[in-house]
Amino acid sequence: MELEAALDQFCTAADSRRLGLEGVHVTTDDGRCGQRRWIDDIRRDVFSVSKTVTSLAIGMLADYGLLTLEDPVLTHLPELADTAAPGAAAMTVGHLLTMTAGNDYCWVDEDADHPGDPARDFLSTPLVAKPGTVFHYRGGNSYVLGRIVHAVSGLDVRDFLLPRLFAPLKIRNPQWLRCPWGFPLGAMGLQLRTSEITRISRLLLHGGVHDDHQLVSVDYLARMTTDTVDTGMPEPDWRTYGLHVWPCSRDGAWRMDGLYGQFGIVLPEQHACVSVTAHYLGPTTDILDAVWEHIVPALA
Repeated sequence: MELEAALDQFCTAADSRRLGLEGVHVTTDDGRCGQRRWIDDIRRDVFSVSKTVTSLAIGMLADYGLLTLEDPVLTHLPELADTAAPGAAAMTVGHLLTMTAGNDYCWVDEDADHPGDPARDFLSTPLVAKPGTVFHYRGGNSYVLGRIVHAVSGLDVRDFLLPRLFAPLKIRNPQWLRCPWGFPLGAMGLQLRTSEITRISRLLLHGGVHDDHQLVSVDYLARMTTDTVDTGMPEPDWRTYGLHVWPCSRDGAWRMDGLYGQFGIVLPEQHACVSVTAHYLGPTTDILDAVWEHIVPALA
């Protein structure tokens, strides 16, 4: 089936199932592309897609030799060691990336208006498991990674990425919601268009290369999808977690994934990307199922 016809069928299904889509963009390496929009392509909070972008900043610092995933977190944030929980010294950068830090800290403040230092509170939370053994999906992991980016580079994660990721991809002046201390939230709050999710997805598809420039190493991108942990979740698309990305259960695909249906789906076997923005209150696997039902077959 032609891509345009597949997109029409996808839209019909999305509307009939009330999937709350705002936009879908498809690009392939053979030059085919298409999009459908329900609203203008404006910037919006892409929620946990932000986590993957934070991970790319860590990957760049690893590429530069400024940290490793095996580094203890407190090596980079020693000023927080005095209140760190027993056992927190064993927590590594890699544990934060795989959400296996060992604590169950949950940042519940409305609008992220936290009265204290979220990084200090994260690290002082008593451990419920040995770091590296139990998956707890918590945004505090990503926030602390952003604080590590600042500690290592002297720049917050947004400013660090401006010349290294955003500018090369022509994502101009993106905003990122911040905590009261002035640091980007890391786990959420990055404002992107559907088309800008597509540009990041294509960078991931192409092994970190954009316009013949290696923005992030192919080694780190490989680790993002191979250094995985078991989440303990029953649903196939949620059973494993990588370095702030989700492996899909179909076609060797993987994805950036944000609340309410923000997706950057990387399809290496089809040499293609599918990006979605939405506001869907149901299980967002409904959107993934519609993508595989109608769009993926047209990419073969």
